[in-house]
Amino acid sequence: MNKQTLKYSVLASLPVMAGYIVLGIGFGILLAGKGYDFLWALLMSLTIYAGSMQYVGVELLAGGASLISTALMTLMVNARHLFYGISMVENYKETGKVKPYLMFALTDETYSLVCAAKLPEEVDRKQYYFLVSAMNQCYWILGSLLGALIGNGLSFNTKGIEFSMTALFVVIFVKQWESTKNHMPAFIGLGISLLCLLVFGADNFLIPAMLGITTGLFILRRLTAGKADCQGTDISYVQEGEENND
Repeated sequence: MNKQTLKYSVLASLPVMAGYIVLGIGFGILLAGKGYDFLWALLMSLTIYAGSMQYVGVELLAGGASLISTALMTLMVNARHLFYGISMVENYKETGKVKPYLMFALTDETYSLVCAAKLPEEVDRKQYYFLVSAMNQCYWILGSLLGALIGNGLSFNTKGIEFSMTALFVVIFVKQWESTKNHMPAFIGLGISLLCLLVFGADNFLIPAMLGITTGLFILRRLTAGKADCQGTDISYVQEGEENND
């Protein structure tokens, strides 16, 4: 393996490590608080690996949600990954046996890293894709295990810890707001969410809101005839303190 690629990948993933370990710990503690041991944290981080969905999954497990409800919730929460995947088809085209894993490991933060167009000449792009994807998942698994062990080993009130994922999305929203002049997608998301909250109530607004936001963004895209290009994304966005970011 190219040593320069390994070094560059480690350095590029450090900001993600800082966020994933902290958020993973929060997830592990929350899971332990519901009565699940560290093996559940390990299995969920290995197979689901979606920060926001894993947090939601804790409540679904504890509440005994049906398979249909779980499937719909998963689709709505992670629907954005469909767009990520489409934009990465060409980039992952010749990655060989690791391509299925790269598709699985494409979180918000990993997407920001692998879309970097300005890699140094000595860095092997395909190796870089795999390394940052694998490192980021390892960070999340480590955080989840630490949180589960802490939660099972110590007795303290975990009320409110689930807000850590909400806080993450607030930070991402603010960062994206500051990084672009086009705030229409943000207004669509906020407007539809508030409308669904008023109409359906706090317990039932999430799925209608996600459906409405997805529809609104599709319409906006058709009207503006915009074209997303992964190659235009710069790695500095994440390195400056950006997430998978379930």
